[in-house]
Amino acid sequence: MRYVHALGWALAVVLLAACTRGDGGATTPTPADPAVVHTVSGALRGVVADDHRLFAGIPYAAPPVGPLRWRPPAPAPEWNGERQATRSGPRCLQDPASDPEFGRQTDEDCLTLNVWTPPASSEKRPVMVWIHGGAFVSGNAGMYDARWLAARGDIVVVTVNYRLGTVGFLAHPALGAPGDVGNYGLADQQAALRWVRDNIADFGGDPQKVTVAGESAGGMSVCDHLVAPGSVGLFRAAIIQSGPCQTQAALPVAEQRSLDYAADAGCPDPVTAAACLRALPADKLRKPVWFVGIGANDLTGPVTGTAALPVDPVSAFADGKAARVPVLIGTNRDEFTLFVALSYLQRGDRYLPEEYPGLLADTFGANAAQVGARYPVDRYGSVALAYAAAVTDGEFACIADRIAADLAGRSPVYAYEFNDRQAPAPEPLRTLPFPVGASHSLELRYLFDVGGAPPLSPEQQTLSDQMIDYWSAFVTSGVPSASDAPDWPEFGDGSYLSLQPDGSRVTTGFAEEHGCAFWSGLRN
Repeated sequence: MRYVHALGWALAVVLLAACTRGDGGATTPTPADPAVVHTVSGALRGVVADDHRLFAGIPYAAPPVGPLRWRPPAPAPEWNGERQATRSGPRCLQDPASDPEFGRQTDEDCLTLNVWTPPASSEKRPVMVWIHGGAFVSGNAGMYDARWLAARGDIVVVTVNYRLGTVGFLAHPALGAPGDVGNYGLADQQAALRWVRDNIADFGGDPQKVTVAGESAGGMSVCDHLVAPGSVGLFRAAIIQSGPCQTQAALPVAEQRSLDYAADAGCPDPVTAAACLRALPADKLRKPVWFVGIGANDLTGPVTGTAALPVDPVSAFADGKAARVPVLIGTNRDEFTLFVALSYLQRGDRYLPEEYPGLLADTFGANAAQVGARYPVDRYGSVALAYAAAVTDGEFACIADRIAADLAGRSPVYAYEFNDRQAPAPEPLRTLPFPVGASHSLELRYLFDVGGAPPLSPEQQTLSDQMIDYWSAFVTSGVPSASDAPDWPEFGDGSYLSLQPDGSRVTTGFAEEHGCAFWSGLRN
């Protein structure tokens, strides 16, 4: 869907950023100094607070620079003495224009992660590995302050940087063996999961109880790990938040666009392109997506038909070829209003009635007229809200519903809808002529301290506590549960948990409310 990509999911995450239980499992001795942890690469000194510990900026792979640019991640170098682990490492290379608050702090040498733990003890806690969103072109591990999940949820949380944009996903055929190009950012995530397997016990984590989780592009990454050969055995459960996993690029398309990109960057000769591209200054690679009108995920993002990702995940789910692990999956009630809002704020789009057919044609192609009839402007009160509703249903809600149904026959699946339509939002989103509601990424501040918005109300804080309990219970046992909250049933016949500050509730009307039969008919 070109319009979604051109808006740049990175901007959504950046705008917002500016913005319980152990299970009696294996134990290890309580460390003498809880601020010091020994890994296979060397000793780390982190930060100890009353209710959590943080070890930040930990290298999990070698710097992917020079001859290691566009190659699989190499092992992290060892160090002598204690390495300070009190601040997040540099954010991976990205375009400052799409990342205004943090753009000055990006670097190719960025393959680090942060570990948040409960207070040190002899008990091994379950682990959640968090993959950030940002359209595969922006975002970073340091945005996600996970102390609430560590303290209240009593789990270890690992947040991961990975290569982005052109540096992470260029699929030029000269960069590797046939079919073994692109997906360097995905390989970074796998290297981080292997690091967790090999080191997390030293932080009080249980390497046998790892859940891989992510939102937006991070959720799409989780879909990939469910089918990627290199991810087998690295996790035992998965969480997919607002990840429309159908937007993967096929290898032939990605290769041609990468050839075009290289030529535009001054490396047109396929014979010498690899050396030429690796010799380019990093600053020439900061703008990976705005090339001859190509949208964000058209050029940068996971590439299917490759050794790393042989099949499209959604097709693999339908064919029963996904890892058979418990899955927690969900979307937000008003996902796409955020992107409409960003277009309004960034480009001044006013969404006039006469523009509606063109918007639908650009997004839905030959199905535009049917979509327009299903989502008339007069039903929603404005073009902005009608268009947002159509894309929310067609590209988020019903994709997630399809994934849940495909996975549910083989593994436990728990589905949710985040439905707080008064969720706190950054100031720019509160000055629009239409409400953003429960939009894309607004659920994140109920799990992480991401800042940049008004505080939660008492009712919203209760919902936040419940969500932390549900998520951490799922990480702990593969079953989400929370005290003083509804039991969360398996997806089964289409059951969802609607997460609301006035009382969460189980519903079976999700597919009907979002018109999923209509969208399924269009795809067929």
